[in-house]
Amino acid sequence: MADCRRVRLLALLLSLSSCMYFTQGLKAPSNSNDNLPDNADALRNQGGPLQEGKLAAVAGASSPRRGSGWKLAEEEACREDLARLCPKHSWNNNLAVLECLQDRKEETEIASDCNHLLWNYKLNLTTDPKFESVAVEVCKSTITEDVHSQGEVIACLEKGLVSEAEDQAGHYVIKDDCKKAIMRVAELSSDDFHLDRHLFFACRDDRERFCENTPAGEGRVYKCLFNHKFEESMSGKCREALSTRQKLIVQDYKVSYSLAKACKQDLRKYRCNVDTTLPRGREAKLSYLLLCLESAVHRGRSVSGECQGEMLDYRRMLMEDYSLSPEIVLHCRGEIDTHCSGLHHKGRTLHCLMRVSRDKGIMDNLCQKALQTLIQETDPGADYRIDRALNEACESVIQTACKHIRNGDPMILSCLMEHLYTDKMVEDCEHRLLELQYFISRDWKLDPILYRKCQNDAARICHTHGWNETSEFMPPGAVFSCLYRHAYRTEEQGRRLSRDCKTEVQRILHQRALDVKLDPDLQRRCMTDLGKWCSEKTEPGQELECLQDHLEDLGSDCRDVVGNLTELESEDIQIEALLIRACEPVIQSHCHEVADNQIDTGDLMECLVLNKHQKEMNEKCIVGVTHFQLIQMKDFRFSYKFKMACKEDVLKLCPNIKKKVDVVICLSTMVRNDTLQEVKDQRVSMKCRRQLRVEELEMSEDIRLDPELYDSCRQDIKDHCQNVAFGNAQVIECLKDNKKHLNQRCHQKLFKLQETEMMDPELDFQLMRVCKQMIRRFCSESDPKNMLLCLKQNKNSELMDPKCKQMITKRQITQNTDYRLNPVLRKACKADIPKFCQQVLSKARDDTELEGQVISCLKLKYADQRLSPDCEDQIRVILQESALDYRLDPQLQLQCSEEIPRLCAEEVAAQEQTGQVEECLKVNLLKLKHEGCKKEVLNILKESKADIFVDPVLHTACALDIKHQCAAIPPGRGRQMSCLMEALQDKRVRLQPECKKRLQDRIDMWSYAAKVAPAEGFSDLAGQVLSSPAKNYILSMMSMCVVLLFLMGLLCGRITKRVTQELKDR
Repeated sequence: MADCRRVRLLALLLSLSSCMYFTQGLKAPSNSNDNLPDNADALRNQGGPLQEGKLAAVAGASSPRRGSGWKLAEEEACREDLARLCPKHSWNNNLAVLECLQDRKEETEIASDCNHLLWNYKLNLTTDPKFESVAVEVCKSTITEDVHSQGEVIACLEKGLVSEAEDQAGHYVIKDDCKKAIMRVAELSSDDFHLDRHLFFACRDDRERFCENTPAGEGRVYKCLFNHKFEESMSGKCREALSTRQKLIVQDYKVSYSLAKACKQDLRKYRCNVDTTLPRGREAKLSYLLLCLESAVHRGRSVSGECQGEMLDYRRMLMEDYSLSPEIVLHCRGEIDTHCSGLHHKGRTLHCLMRVSRDKGIMDNLCQKALQTLIQETDPGADYRIDRALNEACESVIQTACKHIRNGDPMILSCLMEHLYTDKMVEDCEHRLLELQYFISRDWKLDPILYRKCQNDAARICHTHGWNETSEFMPPGAVFSCLYRHAYRTEEQGRRLSRDCKTEVQRILHQRALDVKLDPDLQRRCMTDLGKWCSEKTEPGQELECLQDHLEDLGSDCRDVVGNLTELESEDIQIEALLIRACEPVIQSHCHEVADNQIDTGDLMECLVLNKHQKEMNEKCIVGVTHFQLIQMKDFRFSYKFKMACKEDVLKLCPNIKKKVDVVICLSTMVRNDTLQEVKDQRVSMKCRRQLRVEELEMSEDIRLDPELYDSCRQDIKDHCQNVAFGNAQVIECLKDNKKHLNQRCHQKLFKLQETEMMDPELDFQLMRVCKQMIRRFCSESDPKNMLLCLKQNKNSELMDPKCKQMITKRQITQNTDYRLNPVLRKACKADIPKFCQQVLSKARDDTELEGQVISCLKLKYADQRLSPDCEDQIRVILQESALDYRLDPQLQLQCSEEIPRLCAEEVAAQEQTGQVEECLKVNLLKLKHEGCKKEVLNILKESKADIFVDPVLHTACALDIKHQCAAIPPGRGRQMSCLMEALQDKRVRLQPECKKRLQDRIDMWSYAAKVAPAEGFSDLAGQVLSSPAKNYILSMMSMCVVLLFLMGLLCGRITKRVTQELKDR
């Protein structure tokens, strides 16, 4: 071992395996004749045709070993070159002379005779006992009898060196000086495979099979054999010998003649081999060479095409065979044995390890780091062809989906990611692609396009190092996280990314949205939460959706990163690549203008929400858009446009409120109160009020967007609306239809919603959807707050759509159940309601309908003509509407629920309600058994005295007579009814028979009503008189009676008691 230590780098051992050719007495082996032609081939390559003198040199070199005093410098063939190229102090050391001439011959011409002499000296070098002593210790299990068997010593030492690097069990520790010598021998044999005798004999047949036409010299045969290493017909011995040589190249790139030669100038140019005194130091490793030169390429520096070609070959070599990377062999041994045994060929083992790391997450940290380092060294992101497993799996996809991109372009990987989970993607390619992208995503530098466009921004903002420099303190994905945090900054915030860098960051974000594992920061922080909440979510994109759904339940670190990502999505929804794919038809039809904008700022999602129910919208898109809307409810920051418009208002007016729905309620309440109080300077800013409007409209579409209402009504939805689909406010409408059966809490919340909708009809999604065309036709210029009023006014138009008319009627029925649901009536009668209906109000409960009691109270006061003018006008409208449709009178419906089906079934079944049911009840007044129903019908009769318009049957029958007899009399306060009654009594006036009959019926009904429902007090009596059609007659008679009584009193008093003058004078 001491001898081996003294050997200089010249340990030209390995290649010189011919040392093994000779016996201990250094006699030519019996098969030396077989070797000569190979040597001759080498000579032809080096010096042209064989000459007798050159063969003699070969023979001389093959002769028995010279004495120990023989000097290479004394040989005539090399004396001139030696004097010219090598320092004189080295002449006494044969190894130093050989090393000098070997190194310099690439730069200058050396005499051919000297070349041949050096070649043969190298061939015979390893017969030196100095190598034998080491080989016996290292290879005692392999070399049993003849230590000089063909190339065995060198091969054994090489394997010993490799075993030590891989920390294999039972390896022999070789000292550093000897390692240097072994590597130097391998380097000196790098140009001609004949010099590596072990490999030569192991691969002789394979060379003829695969590389017959490849000339020897300059490492060409080595490269040819490397390319065929995994061919099925390659012999096992040759494959093993090739692997050993490749492993030596990994440890020292100079063992590859072609690589060292091609990249020599570039290495010097970029100072990649500064420490030339340590051939096996860091600078000598293949990984260092690759990283250094790849760094230059990524920085846009010039590296020769020949060198880049060699680098490509060796990067592919490392990706194909994991065993060439000693760190992976050393640290991933357990994972390989457990999960990846038997997958050695064509990079399958590496992809298996990548899959274990990605899917199982149980990989040792050192193994994970070794894999990440290998991916950086090979840099498959720059050229997908380096990854043979990926190349073969994705070849068909590349030919179809990415054929427009130049072969080997870095954009191929991006193209494949864009087609992930599409019909063009095949399963095997999908797996290989995600396995590779898992590691590329953990180092932003491994995406060459991103690095090229963002390296200056990263250095300026994120304080990054060079391409081939790493920081132990910077976790995976930290640089990219830094970049995307600055990608969407405004000019006011400063420190923005350049436009090109932002584009690339957006591209990466779009790709990462496809799989949560492609976001290392998110996966690292959410590992526990993913296992706890989302273990069953395996479909594309489901894991992130799951984390968003459980946002409140996540750990603080995970909640922060998911929140930040969701906030980012709200600004640029195109990050959600799967959603954008699903929504492509509706985007092309309705949102292409905003989709084409380079700056999104939430416009695209807003467009998708507005067009959520277009015919182009498919189920996947609807689900995706709705899910994003639901997520936005969790935090107002998740709605970009709302956040930007209302951030200052929220901080000032609604501090400490985070949930978007609560923020919307807080701000909208302030807007409503300020509007009702007619405050001049509203507290909520104009831009926030505009965006608040958008948010309120969106929330009205789906009950799930109002979490408080949804939670309160969850059980009722299950009981009454189980088969009703969410969206289009269908569930809300279902609850309205079943409100009598709802639990108290749900009923209260629904009442509050209806109150809001009636104050602002635009928030009534079903009304606005069903009546969309009618609004355009009749109410295009109306104030949105008066939209329902406008529709009611045009309800009976011949052009009114039947479905819209039906919806308007439903809203009228709702309004008449409680005055609070009719904002116009509430405002007009705000003084009359507490004045006349306090008894009803005192029994009322908040958030519960009064079932029309207040309106019924106001109707009676209308009949008594005691309401204020504004309130009277509104009650008249209600009376007219309810007279035509009994359903608009909730008290009548409630009290006569049994009588109406029993007595008026045909009228109820009529398609159009024109007052037939009320007329039926009036006609059958004597048949009514329920006192409450009878009272309501009597009230209707009482109300009809006040205005003929509230009696549609009578008004229709007498319309012509009113026109002829009462045209000059204004309607209201019973005036036209009195006119008709006077005309009926006037024998000179001939009324229409139908009108006359109807009037006589009404007189009979009023008479009966007066009998069964006498006045309950003086006020009622006065009201009945004043509302009577014959009130003038009654009042005149009453006046005559009073006058008569007065006169009688005067006269009778004089007669009955005369007082004498005397009595007066007392």
